This record gives sequence, structure tokens and C-alpha cells, in this order.
Amino acid sequence: MAGGHGVRSRPLLLAAVAVCAACGLIYELVLLTLSASLVGGGITQTSLIVAGFVAALGVGALLVKPFLSRAAVTFVAVEILLGIAGGLSAVTLYVSFSFYGTSSAVLLVATAVLGVLVGAEVPLLMTLLQTGRDGVDAEGSGRLLADLNAADYAGALLGGLLWPFLLLPVAGQVRGAAITGLVNLLAAAVVAGLLLRPQISRRALRTATAALLAAAAVLGVLLVQARDIETTARQRLYADPVVAAQRSAYQEIVLTERGDDLRLYLDGDLQFSSRDEYRYTESLVHPVLARDPGRVLVLGGGDGLAAREVLRHPGVREVVQVELDPAVVELARTRLAGLNDAALDDPRVEVVLADAFRWLRSPQARGFDAVVVDMPDPDTPVLGRLYSTEFYGLVAAALAPGGLVSVQAGSPYSTPTAFWRTVSSIEAAGLAATPYHVHVPSFGDWGFALASRGTQPPELALSPAAPATRFLDAAVLAAAAVFPADRPRQRLAPSTLDRPLIVEDMRAGYVG
Repeated sequence: MAGGHGVRSRPLLLAAVAVCAACGLIYELVLLTLSASLVGGGITQTSLIVAGFVAALGVGALLVKPFLSRAAVTFVAVEILLGIAGGLSAVTLYVSFSFYGTSSAVLLVATAVLGVLVGAEVPLLMTLLQTGRDGVDAEGSGRLLADLNAADYAGALLGGLLWPFLLLPVAGQVRGAAITGLVNLLAAAVVAGLLLRPQISRRALRTATAALLAAAAVLGVLLVQARDIETTARQRLYADPVVAAQRSAYQEIVLTERGDDLRLYLDGDLQFSSRDEYRYTESLVHPVLARDPGRVLVLGGGDGLAAREVLRHPGVREVVQVELDPAVVELARTRLAGLNDAALDDPRVEVVLADAFRWLRSPQARGFDAVVVDMPDPDTPVLGRLYSTEFYGLVAAALAPGGLVSVQAGSPYSTPTAFWRTVSSIEAAGLAATPYHVHVPSFGDWGFALASRGTQPPELALSPAAPATRFLDAAVLAAAAVFPADRPRQRLAPSTLDRPLIVEDMRAGYVG
């Protein structure tokens, strides 16, 4: 490459640096997103991916040193490998999870492979940028490195914005990764065809062209077949036929149906079965209505089932339903309307689409006679904060004098530490709690907590005005307060924002 040609091509090479950096960061975000959706994505998992990716960058930079004398050919080869590996990463992880129930090993391998390939890019691009620049002094090298870093960081910023705001919500994980892989291949084709042609032999160029076309064809097929692949893989995760599925901005929502059994799953976790959800819902809702409230707040419970039971109670004149995900609310108003009696369209119900933690800090979150907290299990840090002492402190502030709050707290049998941690966290927020549990066939032994301000735990009771129920009555509720000797009360440190202990409790697994 002649000196003048090198000067003219330098802006295009720096643009290639930015594109490659954007793709590289997107691949890392793909891994982190899949870690969250497939294996829970806790702090440990996230740290391993980030640290492993960074370490692999260094390994890639070292491994490419012997190939710097043939930087042009090596760069094209690396980009082809990176495009195909990154483009196929999401579907590989998703399919492996659906077939084998885990993808942790594949996730770690993908982190290493992608990190090594991304790490090889910068030394190769630095070499290409210096080609044809004879007699470069220290200052010139510094300027060149500054340009390279600026392009690299700008591309990383672009990738960091494109993934959460465009690729993931519009294309999804599988297609988003495939599109990124195609962009990576396109960048390699442009660099090889327009900038590096003088440095690559005709034979090598023909080979590179064939490899680029083959890789692009594979990713193209993936784009076309992505929906069928996802549907097939998803169905393997569920015992019953999937009748509705979508990925919202917050989670994967799946509805299955077999006969009269309709089931809702969020990120693979069962939320209810229509055959026995009334046991869970009645147990969560009716004890908190024992003092005949007029204003009731429901946090979570976007399926509308808790609101249904609240509305059945005489005297309830207002229900505020706070749900984060509008896709769940839409499902409650359509496919689930027959099950929840169209509760979210009742004129007494105000649906607020907001994060419960943030909304509780608003002036509107005051003066409720009863609060129902119906959140998914805290198996991720995001959900863990909704089981923290700080969260329950905000719930306490939302209560009117004499108000009650009920909380779904998990299984005292299968996850006893998480259950009693929830009770301890509620009490640390200045609430007195009464734990109780019932049998829900779909879930097993399932626990709740009824709480109020003060030092005296509230009595488990039903209002004399309570409507007829299918499962819960005074005798069942009295028995619900009794815990067997093999699952005694545990006094534990509370879970807080600073120390989300309950997330680790959930990750410890189920007790047999």
C-alpha cells in the first residue's frame, strides 16, 4: 500500500474499526442477555462473562502476534470467523438450553471464542493502519493509537445503544445476533475488496470471497428460519403445547394449554395453572381483605388474578394495579380475560404501567387500606430488590393506619431459606409479619406473609363479608399458620439492596 493510498484509506479503516467494535460489544451483550434469560444471569454469572471476555481479549491479542506479517489476510479470516461465531451464538445457546436444560458450558465457550477473536482485531488493524507509513515517530504512533482508540470506543458506544434500543426489541436475540454477524461479514468484505486488495493474493481473495458468501448464506438461512427454530426449541421446554409466546422488553412470555389447563410462564418460570390458581390467589388475597378495605394496591400480578379476587370483596371501591410489563397487561385483557373475569377493565381498577419500586416513591403511593405484593420469585438481582427491606419499607409507607399487606414468599418446603429470608426482610422494614402456607398442586407447599405496622403480628382471619371461595375457609386458614417440625422458623439477616441475600438463597437450589 503506497503512502498516499494509505492516507486516503485510513478513514475507511477507522470506520471499519468502529463497526468491528460495535459488533464485538453487541456479541458480549448477546451473551449477557442470554445469561439472564437462560440461566438467571446473577452477579456471579455476569462477572464471569465480563471478566472472561476481557481476559479472552488479551489472549486473542497475544495469539495473533505471529500472524501480523500477514495482517490483511488474517484480518479477513478473523472477521469471517467472528461473524459466523457471533451470528450463531444466540441460536446455539438457545437450542442447547432447550435440549439439555443448561447452556452454562456453551456460554463459557462462546465467551472465550468471541473474546479471543475480538481481541485479535486491534493488533491487526493497528498493523494495517501503519502499513505504508515509513519512518513513523513516537508522536505519530501516539496519534495513530489515539485515532484507533477513538474509533474503537465510538463503535462500542454505538453497539451498546443498538442492542437494547433497536436489535433486541425489534429483532429479538436470535435474529439480532444474526444481523450483527452479517454486518460483521459486510465490514470484512468492504475492507478486503476496497482497502486490502493490493495486499491479498488473487487466490486468497477468491477463498475469502467464497468463505464470506458461505458464512452470509448460513446467517441468511438463520434469519429466514429463526422463528421456526425458536418455536421448535421453545416447545421442548414445555410439557404442554405453546399457544402464545412473545419476548417483551422485560421477559419472555409463554402461554401453554392442554385441555382445561392454561399455564403462564415468565422467563421459563411457572406463574399459574388455571386448574389450581384459585388456591394460590385466594390464599394471597382474602387474608389481606379481612378488615374490609376500600382502597387496595396490587403490586405485580399483571395477569389480573389477584385483582379479580380483590374485586369480589364487597366494599372495595378502588384498586390500583401496578405492573411493569405492558405485554402482560395486554395478555390479561385478551387471552386471560376469561380466567380473571376481565378484572383489569373493571371501572374500579386503575392500571399503572411502572416499576413498583419507583412508583412507591411517588405521592400517589399513599393511603391504601390493603396492599397485595404478587411478584415473581427473586431469582435475579432485578427481582431481588423487590424482596428487599427497602422495598418493604416503601410498602409500609403506602399503608393507611390499620392497613394490611400480603406478600407471596415462595415455598417454605422447597426453598425454606428464601421463604424465611422474605419474612425477616419484611420484619426488618418495621412490619410485624404472620407467615402462613398452603398446598398448591402446581407449586407444592407455598408460603405467604401477612403483615401490618407495629409490633403485634396480624391475626389470620377472613372478613365476615368475604365472598364464597372454592378453597380458603377459616379452618384452612387456621391450619395454614402451622409449620411442621422439619421446616421450622428461621431467624435470618434481611435481604437488602446492598446485600441481596435472597437471590443467592434462590440460586442455592431446592431442598429435597
